[in-house]
Amino acid sequence: MSKPAVAPLAVIDRHLVPRPYPARTASLPHGRFTPDAAWLGSLLANKYPGVVAQSMEVVQLFDSHTTKLRIAVDWNEAGRAAGLPRNLCVKSNWSGMFDDVDIHALEARFYHFLTDKLTAKTATCYYADWDDDGSARGVIVLEDLMDRGGTFGHSTQHAGVDGVATALADLAKLHAGLWESPLITPEAAPWLPTSMAVPVDYDQVRIMWHWIEENLKDPNFRAIAPRHYLDDARRVERAYDRLVAFERAFDAPYCIILGDCHQGNTYILPNGERMWVDWQLGRRGRPWRDLTYLTVGSLTIEERRQNHRDLIAHYRDCLIREGATNVIDLDTIWKEQVPRWVMYGIQAWVANMDYWGQNGLPMNERFFAAGEDLGSWKLLGE
Repeated sequence: MSKPAVAPLAVIDRHLVPRPYPARTASLPHGRFTPDAAWLGSLLANKYPGVVAQSMEVVQLFDSHTTKLRIAVDWNEAGRAAGLPRNLCVKSNWSGMFDDVDIHALEARFYHFLTDKLTAKTATCYYADWDDDGSARGVIVLEDLMDRGGTFGHSTQHAGVDGVATALADLAKLHAGLWESPLITPEAAPWLPTSMAVPVDYDQVRIMWHWIEENLKDPNFRAIAPRHYLDDARRVERAYDRLVAFERAFDAPYCIILGDCHQGNTYILPNGERMWVDWQLGRRGRPWRDLTYLTVGSLTIEERRQNHRDLIAHYRDCLIREGATNVIDLDTIWKEQVPRWVMYGIQAWVANMDYWGQNGLPMNERFFAAGEDLGSWKLLGE
């Protein structure tokens, strides 16, 4: 087992939610780290007494801004009796990137406190843990979804209009499940961020500015970006700040949102249903952030131009059918919410690095085109 790096503590997570397993007194690994059977067994023994991982094989490693390992484990009798499967996925942050944002402990809390209360499908979580020292370190141990026989989505896969309509019905199920629920109020879930009210959201452009500048050097990116953006890239920062202010001032019911709702953060089950699999930006929020991000990002430009409003109406109908009440009217969603939330997608994808696992150029084309078609820049004062 490699030795975890030692780093000075920075208070990133100010919630300081007590860790779920106080018997674990050591900190979670930080920096470059590769788990082995001994570490995994000792970790899960905090929840499953007597569990020992007799051997462990790393089947596949995904290491970008988040570390994900598909592993195969031989458990002792106690592990098998506890129902621990051989195939698992371990997710944490051992890549050396994004240590200064609160996403890893948040995702662990999401699985520990909330995902079993959702009506939409999520991955089975066997262990979720975090440090309570403000470091925002967290780890989750999930089922290996490949055993379900489906496929992971990709941000640029072509779902078609019908496929997007099906995905929006699944998204409505997610949003309606805890619509205006007392379980997600700040009093009931103080650990749960409110959309656009935490630095990872409202400072996102500034946090990601280094990567935005990197893309501005790329001739392929410059070939598809609007001239007005290339002339003054800080326009995205100013427009995004106005989106933040708009969302904070808007009065509408809250629900649970995925926060980073593109196809690459979904798993498509054999029956075609979408499972939502990345909760690092999970929020108490309004659904228009997820709705706009998924719809604009999943359609070709021509598909969106011909079907966008109808798909928004379809989603709203599904949301109400799933039990949501006091849903704002379609015209307000279409004219006020969707055009503004396009800017969330623009700022996200102008900072994307393809080596993180998603192809950014088609997404930038789609969001830039939507921004022009829907008047997003002008609506946000640019």
